[in-house]
Amino acid sequence: MTVLNQPLTMGDVLKYEVNPNYTRETITLLAGMPYPVGSILGRITASGKYKLATSGGSDGAQTASAVLLYAVDATLADATGIVVARGPAIVSRAALAYDATVDDGAKIITKIGQLAAAGILARDTA
Repeated sequence: MTVLNQPLTMGDVLKYEVNPNYTRETITLLAGMPYPVGSILGRITASGKYKLATSGGSDGAQTASAVLLYAVDATLADATGIVVARGPAIVSRAALAYDATVDDGAKIITKIGQLAAAGILARDTA
């Protein structure tokens, strides 16, 4: 029997939010890559654009501050995305997507803690 896999959707990532008019923002994603649903993003201080939150660096994007709700292809140019930028909100930890530099448990815990500071809680059972 053939197994079909459906890509993740917003419903797989976002499990609870108090009010979409309060918790969500429309943002600009930095060009250069496709961003999957559930991407943990950081804001670049100088430009105000977002990219995957890294585990190092000093451009501001090293601090996780939002979770992308819909996949966005920003391969060729900057693109618009919709994120959960503040809580109260709960996201599924299993559906989150990290930058390649966030490559071990300690770095993942750090990113989840940074999201929690913005009121976005990652839950295993969500």
